[in-house]
Amino acid sequence: MPGREIAFLDQVPAPLREGLAQLRESLGVPDEFDEQVRAEAERAAAGVRLPERDLTEVPFVTIDPEGSMDLDQALHIGRDGGGYLVRYAIADVAAFVTPGGPIDVECHQRVETLYAPTRRTPLHPPVLSEGAASLLPDVVRPALVWEIRLDASGEPTASTVGRARVRSRRRYSYEEVQRLLDDTTAEDVLVLLAEVGRLREAAEAARGGVSLGVPEQEVHVAEDGTWTLEYRTNLPCEGWNAQISLLTGMVAARIMLDAGVGILRTLPPAEDHAIDRLRRTAQGLGISWKQRVSYPEFVRSLDAAVPREAAMLNACTTLFRGAGYDAFTDGAPLHGVDHAAIAAPYAHVTAPLRRLVDRYAGEVCVAVCSGQPIPDWVLVALEELPSEMEASSRRAGRYERGIIDLVEAMVLAPGIGHEFTGLLIDVDPERTAGRLQLRDPAVEARVKGGRRLRLGAEITATLVAADLVNGRVEFRAFAE
Repeated sequence: MPGREIAFLDQVPAPLREGLAQLRESLGVPDEFDEQVRAEAERAAAGVRLPERDLTEVPFVTIDPEGSMDLDQALHIGRDGGGYLVRYAIADVAAFVTPGGPIDVECHQRVETLYAPTRRTPLHPPVLSEGAASLLPDVVRPALVWEIRLDASGEPTASTVGRARVRSRRRYSYEEVQRLLDDTTAEDVLVLLAEVGRLREAAEAARGGVSLGVPEQEVHVAEDGTWTLEYRTNLPCEGWNAQISLLTGMVAARIMLDAGVGILRTLPPAEDHAIDRLRRTAQGLGISWKQRVSYPEFVRSLDAAVPREAAMLNACTTLFRGAGYDAFTDGAPLHGVDHAAIAAPYAHVTAPLRRLVDRYAGEVCVAVCSGQPIPDWVLVALEELPSEMEASSRRAGRYERGIIDLVEAMVLAPGIGHEFTGLLIDVDPERTAGRLQLRDPAVEARVKGGRRLRLGAEITATLVAADLVNGRVEFRAFAE
């Protein structure tokens, strides 16, 4: 609806409106849901049937970014003999979406939720994603509930998933969880999250997996509507919470592999030349990486609070390129089954409100665990899902990067002709261009040199361009 789109752009700083509108149009970012989709969503929200199994007495909690309303997961962890019982409730999106119906068709066009600073472009109509399907506190919701038993070391010994009705008791933000843990006033489920999360991090290290704690450029919107950029490093509790999602995705992958049907998230192993390139980057940044130290060990030694090491973590993301999806319906997948960064088979099953593939993978696991046939609508969709997800991932990456580029241009524009000091975090082979990382403002931008550039050097460069429509920023390091 044009009126809603105008209202969204009204929340965008005036210098960025043309650029953001152009970006959305070029990527085909959808606007509002049409009347038919909204009407079906209203009917589904009003007429959902709850599962017979009742787990509403389990004190689930949700942990999400501040202000989130599309709550995919609710968590409970309890002690189980000498180990643990992890219960992970996932929003039952299939309870609201009719296969082949208007919502389903629209979801296959959108594929995943897209994010801008003042507006989400959701996968599902908000009456579902932020209402009837969301695991909001103090309301009964249908869910797929994973029950994963862990031994004392945090390794899974048994797992299953099935439908149940649940009721979350409380909605936490990450900041709140970390504060409660730090001041030792957290309730048991959060204490156990930290305990199990650390065990799972140790298990990740033991199997050769790696999680990159890369400081992310983030657009901050102040109360007066001003947009600024800052680097944000994840809190420890975010890593522990992510470990529960990773655990669930790993047991889901194993269920599907054993059944010979499903869809995995895959990442091929890094080639030797890519590791060699990273070693040269570390040398250029002045960071010691001894030959006997493996890539996962090296990454875990880096401190995101140190600018050079943060730049190194950012360089390590190049090994994550090539991630994709592999669907299979008759035995083992055609390609390798492991996700190289996780060092195990892995599947997306924990974010169905925001990502299309999770609904299908969740349905496969529920059917297998209950001994029921996998629904035909799931099997039919599996063939096209990898290409749908991969295309959407590319669009989402370009959209998020495009927004950051526009905000960088806006923040820097008043400084055209001025000098800035930053760290060279990437240099082209010819050493005549590269990327310059500033700390304040939190910007990474293209720099060209009138002299040879050296990776890891701290240089002073002049801002020569800041295009607020196309989001292009350029610095020039003039010869001394």
